[in-house]
Amino acid sequence: MMRVVSTNNAPAAIGPYSQGIIINNLFYSSGQIPLTPEGDIVSGGVVEQTHQVFRNLKAVLEEAGASFETVVKTTVFIKNMDDFATINEVYAEYFSAHKPARSCVEVARLPKDVLLEIEVIALVK
Repeated sequence: MMRVVSTNNAPAAIGPYSQGIIINNLFYSSGQIPLTPEGDIVSGGVVEQTHQVFRNLKAVLEEAGASFETVVKTTVFIKNMDDFATINEVYAEYFSAHKPARSCVEVARLPKDVLLEIEVIALVK
Protein backbone atom coordinates (compact mmCIF):
# COMPACT_ATOMS: atom_id res chain seq x y z
CA MET A 1 0.00 0.00 0.00
CA MET A 2 1.22 3.49 -0.85
CA ARG A 3 1.25 6.33 1.67
CA VAL A 4 1.72 10.03 0.88
CA VAL A 5 4.15 11.91 3.14
CA SER A 6 3.34 15.53 3.92
CA THR A 7 4.73 17.89 6.56
CA ASN A 8 4.48 21.60 7.23
CA ASN A 9 8.13 21.51 8.38
CA ALA A 10 9.28 21.47 4.75
CA PRO A 11 8.10 23.56 1.81
CA ALA A 12 4.86 22.47 0.17
CA ALA A 13 5.09 20.91 -3.27
CA ILE A 14 5.14 23.63 -5.94
CA GLY A 15 3.49 21.40 -8.53
CA PRO A 16 1.35 18.29 -8.96
CA TYR A 17 3.43 15.99 -6.76
CA SER A 18 3.90 14.91 -3.13
CA GLN A 19 6.77 15.67 -0.76
CA GLY A 20 7.31 11.93 -0.71
CA ILE A 21 5.77 8.49 -1.04
CA ILE A 22 6.21 5.36 1.07
CA ILE A 23 5.68 1.97 -0.54
CA ASN A 24 6.49 -1.22 1.31
CA ASN A 25 9.36 -0.14 3.60
CA LEU A 26 10.90 2.44 1.27
CA PHE A 27 10.48 6.21 1.30
CA TYR A 28 11.01 8.10 -1.94
CA SER A 29 11.36 11.85 -1.50
CA SER A 30 10.66 14.43 -4.12
CA GLY A 31 13.63 16.64 -4.80
CA GLN A 32 14.13 19.23 -2.09
CA ILE A 33 15.32 22.69 -3.04
CA PRO A 34 16.49 25.45 -0.67
CA LEU A 35 13.07 26.87 0.16
CA THR A 36 12.05 27.60 3.72
CA PRO A 37 8.89 25.85 4.95
CA GLU A 38 7.12 29.14 4.13
CA GLY A 39 8.22 28.82 0.49
CA ASP A 40 10.96 31.48 0.35
CA ILE A 41 14.39 30.85 -1.17
CA VAL A 42 16.94 30.88 1.65
CA SER A 43 19.32 33.82 1.42
CA GLY A 44 23.02 33.28 0.90
CA GLY A 45 25.10 31.14 -1.40
CA VAL A 46 25.58 27.45 -2.02
CA VAL A 47 26.53 26.65 1.62
CA GLU A 48 23.32 28.18 3.01
CA GLN A 49 21.25 26.63 0.24
CA THR A 50 22.72 23.18 0.90
CA HIS A 51 21.97 23.39 4.64
CA GLN A 52 18.35 24.39 3.86
CA VAL A 53 17.97 21.43 1.51
CA PHE A 54 19.15 19.14 4.32
CA ARG A 55 16.74 20.77 6.81
CA ASN A 56 13.93 20.03 4.36
CA LEU A 57 15.12 16.47 3.80
CA LYS A 58 15.30 15.91 7.57
CA ALA A 59 11.69 17.09 7.95
CA VAL A 60 10.28 14.80 5.26
CA LEU A 61 12.42 11.87 6.42
CA GLU A 62 11.16 12.30 10.01
CA GLU A 63 7.55 12.53 8.81
CA ALA A 64 8.10 9.27 6.90
CA GLY A 65 9.58 7.51 9.95
CA ALA A 66 13.07 7.49 8.43
CA SER A 67 16.31 9.41 9.02
CA PHE A 68 19.62 10.26 7.40
CA GLU A 69 20.95 6.99 8.88
CA THR A 70 18.37 4.97 6.89
CA VAL A 71 18.97 6.69 3.53
CA VAL A 72 20.15 4.16 0.95
CA LYS A 73 20.48 6.44 -2.10
CA THR A 74 20.71 10.15 -2.85
CA THR A 75 20.63 12.05 -6.10
CA VAL A 76 22.20 15.50 -6.10
CA PHE A 77 21.43 17.93 -8.90
CA ILE A 78 23.71 20.99 -9.01
CA LYS A 79 23.64 24.04 -11.22
CA ASN A 80 27.42 24.39 -11.37
CA MET A 81 29.93 21.56 -11.00
CA ASP A 82 32.38 24.17 -9.64
CA ASP A 83 30.26 24.03 -6.43
CA PHE A 84 30.82 20.26 -6.10
CA ALA A 85 33.55 20.44 -3.41
CA THR A 86 31.64 23.00 -1.32
CA ILE A 87 28.40 20.99 -1.51
CA ASN A 88 30.37 17.85 -0.56
CA GLU A 89 31.68 19.56 2.59
CA VAL A 90 28.15 20.37 3.76
CA TYR A 91 26.85 16.97 2.60
CA ALA A 92 29.50 15.25 4.74
CA GLU A 93 28.13 16.99 7.85
CA TYR A 94 24.86 15.09 7.38
CA PHE A 95 26.32 11.83 6.03
CA SER A 96 29.52 11.32 8.04
CA ALA A 97 29.67 7.72 9.30
CA HIS A 98 26.81 6.50 7.11
CA LYS A 99 27.47 7.07 3.42
CA PRO A 100 24.56 6.13 1.15
CA ALA A 101 24.97 5.45 -2.56
CA ARG A 102 24.86 8.69 -4.54
CA SER A 103 24.63 10.16 -7.99
CA CYS A 104 25.56 13.80 -8.67
CA VAL A 105 24.83 15.58 -11.92
CA GLU A 106 25.14 19.12 -13.20
CA VAL A 107 21.93 20.40 -14.73
CA ALA A 108 21.16 23.39 -16.92
CA ARG A 109 18.50 24.82 -14.64
CA LEU A 110 16.60 24.03 -11.44
CA PRO A 111 13.20 25.21 -10.17
CA LYS A 112 13.24 28.85 -9.03
CA ASP A 113 16.85 29.06 -10.31
CA VAL A 114 18.26 27.58 -7.09
CA LEU A 115 21.79 26.15 -6.94
CA LEU A 116 20.97 22.55 -5.99
CA GLU A 117 18.27 19.96 -5.44
CA ILE A 118 18.58 16.64 -3.57
CA GLU A 119 16.27 13.64 -3.46
CA VAL A 120 16.61 10.55 -1.28
CA ILE A 121 15.42 6.97 -0.99
CA ALA A 122 15.35 5.65 2.58
CA LEU A 123 14.28 2.64 4.59
CA VAL A 124 11.34 3.32 6.88
CA LYS A 125 11.91 2.13 10.45
